Amino acid sequence: MQEHTPQKMPTGILSLDPILDGGVPPGSLILLLGDIGAGNYEFTYNSVVNTLNTMTEKASEKILRAKEVRYITFTRLKEDVQQDIAGSLHFDGLQTLINSIRFEDLSELYFDNSIVPDDWYSHGDIISRLQKRASHESILLQLANVINSIPPDSLVVLDSITDIATQKTIPNIWHTLTGFLRGLQRISKQRNITTYLLLSRGILNSSEERELADIADAVLLFKWEETSGARRQRVMYFEKFRGVMPHLEERDLVKFAVRISSSGGFEVSNIRVVI
Repeated sequence: MQEHTPQKMPTGILSLDPILDGGVPPGSLILLLGDIGAGNYEFTYNSVVNTLNTMTEKASEKILRAKEVRYITFTRLKEDVQQDIAGSLHFDGLQTLINSIRFEDLSELYFDNSIVPDDWYSHGDIISRLQKRASHESILLQLANVINSIPPDSLVVLDSITDIATQKTIPNIWHTLTGFLRGLQRISKQRNITTYLLLSRGILNSSEERELADIADAVLLFKWEETSGARRQRVMYFEKFRGVMPHLEERDLVKFAVRISSSGGFEVSNIRVVI
């Protein structure tokens, strides 16, 4: 009997997908945990753009192409993200790909319970804003509605979980957030929705970071390391990845040197065994 080969969804990182035997299992909840500037955002931008660029390519028994890319923000403007992507990559047709990203901006719900003046984030009239506040609609409830609107076999970015986890004005926010993410991990499997959770390292306490890592199917850690000559080098670790490269799961066996350039984008190289 011929063995069934599970499908993979490419990350779009050309130097990484061959190492992952084509990509990641569809439906993976992937925590991209990073030091400031260490590469988790560049990984995301490259993955999003290259996923869109290959979306029309033929799928196969081994490769599943994403049907849609949805980028969800809680505090950042769509235009801010688009400018960041445009500034980190340079090739013909880039702007067309950036314009095809579907954005969801949940900033009004995020800022409604803050001291930020309404006219800094909302373009609605005062009546509609008061009605929305009176409904007590949760930002996580609205996020769930957005997730439900996303077709199966899609790639989703949540930018960023740091914004939600640190919003102390929401009662029981940590318990609510972790419960939501556990539910997201389940529904992602059922609908083959691969999700990137962007999280800045060191803002939450270590036990909270570990709990999010436990919920996720995969944890990619982006950090700075000192090299010879006191130069700083970006590195990427696979801290865990269920069902992918079993010799890496739950053990720091391999780390990747990361290079980021406008011509090559996000690249990994110099695979080294960590004893």
